[in-house]
Amino acid sequence: MSDANIDVGAWRADPISFIETVLCDPETGEPFKLLPAEREFLEHAFTFDADGRLLYSELIFGAPKKSGKTGFAALHMLTMILLFGTMFAEGYCAANDLEQAQSRVFQAIKRIVEASALLMREAKITADKITFPAFHHAVISAIASDYTGAAGANPTATSFDELWGVTSERGYRLWDEMIPPPTRKIACRLTVTYAGFAGESTLLETLYARGLALPQIGKSLYAGDGMLMAWHHEPIAPWQDEKWLARMRRDLRPNQYLRMIENRFVTSESIFVNMDKWDSCVDSAWRPVITDKTMHVWVGVDASTKLDSTAIVGVGFDRTTKQVRLLFHRTFQPSASQPLQFASVEATLKELSHRFAIQKVLCDPWQMSATVQRLTAAGLPIEEFAQTSGNMTQISQNLHELIEGGNLVLYPDESMRLAASRTVAVETARGFRIDKAKAVHKIDVIVALALACHAAVLGAAVPYYDSSFSGFNDDTAAVPANRTSNNYAVETLRAQIQSGYGWGAPAGRRWS
Repeated sequence: MSDANIDVGAWRADPISFIETVLCDPETGEPFKLLPAEREFLEHAFTFDADGRLLYSELIFGAPKKSGKTGFAALHMLTMILLFGTMFAEGYCAANDLEQAQSRVFQAIKRIVEASALLMREAKITADKITFPAFHHAVISAIASDYTGAAGANPTATSFDELWGVTSERGYRLWDEMIPPPTRKIACRLTVTYAGFAGESTLLETLYARGLALPQIGKSLYAGDGMLMAWHHEPIAPWQDEKWLARMRRDLRPNQYLRMIENRFVTSESIFVNMDKWDSCVDSAWRPVITDKTMHVWVGVDASTKLDSTAIVGVGFDRTTKQVRLLFHRTFQPSASQPLQFASVEATLKELSHRFAIQKVLCDPWQMSATVQRLTAAGLPIEEFAQTSGNMTQISQNLHELIEGGNLVLYPDESMRLAASRTVAVETARGFRIDKAKAVHKIDVIVALALACHAAVLGAAVPYYDSSFSGFNDDTAAVPANRTSNNYAVETLRAQIQSGYGWGAPAGRRWS
């Protein structure tokens, strides 16, 4: 067979038709059917300028795990080499090592060739090379991360698989060697991948940032300046259904789910919370509350005498929406030369007790045991909450669930957002607990928020009565003579509930 025997010209004009009529799926034996996201990408990938030069030589296709990216790269490679390759066209499948290069895209190409009758008769297949004598002696090879062996290559097409894993100098040098040559009008480099680790997968991060800066020409599709990038955060394949997503959420750690399934860059530490989720909890119209004596408030305190900051956070519980709301926060920044004076913390908590109906204050006794004693004596409902692994796991997972479920309402605050972005989750046998990625990071306000939210969720579940309710207070003399104190309390509580009060929110309080 020679390319004169087939209508290569027609397929060049419509390469998608070539894919969907000639190239067969090894699993079914039937021609491939491109996914909508793949079709849209290829419609732009196979476009040329007035001089016949490929318009986009740098191609990035980023999508969640199990989107069929490896097979897609194989389809693109075969189409480029067989339809658009000139004499002695060269295609290279690159990876971090030879085994990976052979076992992923190159292996997919071999299987497609073997399943496609039109190609199999003419292809010559070896362990790491496929040649097509009838198509201008084109060749497709697997290549390891050996930049010296790649020197002098003149590729028509190069495929890089899972570029997030390229972090070594060897990988960078191979990437540089495989740049599309200017001597070929038709030459490109395709990367198929999902996101990597921020600060580690710097090559991919650089490409991703460059792609996002380009004009958007379609859904999750960007193009310009010789680059075409698709970067999908949502599933693109029908088999990535809700059942599969639920299983992935269950089986993967939070940061790995974000990286592999939502295709988002994460830190090498397990990130505590998706910042998009944090941002969705921020109500731009909500503001810190100055004072409201009818408002029930739960407070968390995370204290440090030196270097780390000390934070006080107060939250309330919106009984109507069943959400925890951030009401106020304060931070103190001590230093080695000027350590924190706990008198300042005590004064702040006493001041807050005059401005709100404080229900409970949680704090770590390690730094604040004396403060706890003094404030307890002063009548504040302060409790010790040791930051043991078990306790920290409990408050960490509670805060994570509130944020993930959209059950935390925050007011805009950049310092708190920065602290949240620097908070990581440390996996333990009991679950995960929050910690900071670097020693210099300040996350005390997030720890204090977790303490306050934990207290609020528990406190909001406990029924209570409003002692300021008309006709009822702590003075039993106010109880009518024909009723016992207990019965009167029960009836009063029932009246409050029927009128919309009680159960974890202050009487008469409206959150709008």
